[in-house]
Amino acid sequence: MKEEEEGPPDRELYALLHISPEASNEEIKKAYRQWAQIYHPDKCEAPHMKDAATENFQRVSSAYEILLDENKRKIYDIYGMEGLTSGLELGKKLNKAEELKEELERLRKLKEELERLRKLKEQEISAHFRPSGTMWADMSLPDLLHGHGIMRGMAMTSSVHSHISKHNILSIGGNLEVNGDSGYGDATIGFGRQISSVSSIEFIGSAGLWPLIGVQTSRNMSSHLTATMGLSMSLRDGSLNLSNTWVRRLSESTSGNIQLALGSDSALSVGWRKKNEKLSAAGQLKCGIDSFAASAHYNHRFSSKSHGRIAGKVGSNALELEVGVGRKLSNLSSVCMLYSIGIQGISWKFKLRRGGQKLVIPILLSGDLDPVFAAAAFIIPTSLYFVLKKFVLKPYYLKREKQKALENMEKTSKPVLEARAAADKAQKLLQNVANRKQNRQLEIGGLVITKAWYGNLKALKKRDELVESNDSPVIDVKLPLNFLVSDSGQLKLHEGVKKSGIMGFCDPCPGEPKELYVEYTYDDGRYEVTVDDYDKLLIPQEEHRI
Repeated sequence: MKEEEEGPPDRELYALLHISPEASNEEIKKAYRQWAQIYHPDKCEAPHMKDAATENFQRVSSAYEILLDENKRKIYDIYGMEGLTSGLELGKKLNKAEELKEELERLRKLKEELERLRKLKEQEISAHFRPSGTMWADMSLPDLLHGHGIMRGMAMTSSVHSHISKHNILSIGGNLEVNGDSGYGDATIGFGRQISSVSSIEFIGSAGLWPLIGVQTSRNMSSHLTATMGLSMSLRDGSLNLSNTWVRRLSESTSGNIQLALGSDSALSVGWRKKNEKLSAAGQLKCGIDSFAASAHYNHRFSSKSHGRIAGKVGSNALELEVGVGRKLSNLSSVCMLYSIGIQGISWKFKLRRGGQKLVIPILLSGDLDPVFAAAAFIIPTSLYFVLKKFVLKPYYLKREKQKALENMEKTSKPVLEARAAADKAQKLLQNVANRKQNRQLEIGGLVITKAWYGNLKALKKRDELVESNDSPVIDVKLPLNFLVSDSGQLKLHEGVKKSGIMGFCDPCPGEPKELYVEYTYDDGRYEVTVDDYDKLLIPQEEHRI
């Protein structure tokens, strides 16, 4: 997750002056005078800190200038510093607030439209040429034990879809299958056209063992109902096949369908499908002239990378139960291991997907339904999977995530080091005042910050092990927080303001979620609190008591 994209605006200038985004002009002026007393170069007594004081005074002055200007402040609140540096404030003079609001709204819509067009262009490029294919390697352990070889057969399908124009799609495909001493293959070509926004038509031709020609048309009857009709003719015997399918959306995640097929394999089918973030399920009931079949499957997502599956088939010539697990290896790759038992025997099935390509390897373990063997065939690979997950897969993913973190650290190391150095200089300039405030609070039993860390969420879970270093995902912010404690013994950080912009803070881990952890004492009590990066913080609070 990219925090900068998904979180609220940084509003660093408000954090810098330690004021609320709703602060009045008087509050802005008061905050500026307070910071100027600290960072004005003429106030700095240490010669070696003059440059640091000048740099921070310029930051405070720039923030003051922007937030005190009504037009610039409105631009900053909507677009941040990017809006100010883009030249918007140098355009035509907009005297009225309504005129400025209209101009900003126009630019915002223009920016959104450009971003939408950019994404559409990327989608068009990726969809312009879409190859896909499946390779099937059918293996048999009983055949191997009887000396006939482990391979029972192989099959391969491949297709390419290409947008040859805005409304036209050309598809070319083929398949080849070898089973024992026999085999066959065919090639298919299709041409599809989007007739209107609600209808399309596709022409198909196939050459091979079963040559045919066909046409299929589809139309959205309403926002919830789609109808598809297909007609094909065999060039081998002249037989015709007609199909009619209706699909209706029942809810946001569920749809139902009914299909009538007339021809050499006449049948009536009824089915449903459901899919959301956590699960996907489907079922179908098919009745033919002399056959019957029912099937269903259910996939449950355990996490963003793993899922479980259970499926079953029953019918005139099928009886099978299938269970398995799968894991996502990357954005393009996944692997799945399935266990199957049925009238065909007991088997394992392995699936590997990479992009649009898929490899399927079914392995027949036994043609007999022996209960002991069936149990062993299920328990052994399941145990093996969990052992591999714990000792091979999990360490591999942890290592890969660590490597990605190191690569990100290398990319951001120089800016982070510079930000840490600037924060360290800012803290040194605050040190004398912060120490005086802390001593004063100690004398009256007031608010004293004893420990404060800002940075990566995961690192903050191990607070006892925290040690600040240049490559640490946290930064010690005890001193600037003690400086911000008011004379009345309170500390307030405003809501909606990213805390890395506070004077003496910095972002130690760009792009990662951050929290602020604070331990403090007040009136002889010990307290602790953790808040998210943009959350409000007000201490002391009795609910923070340890």
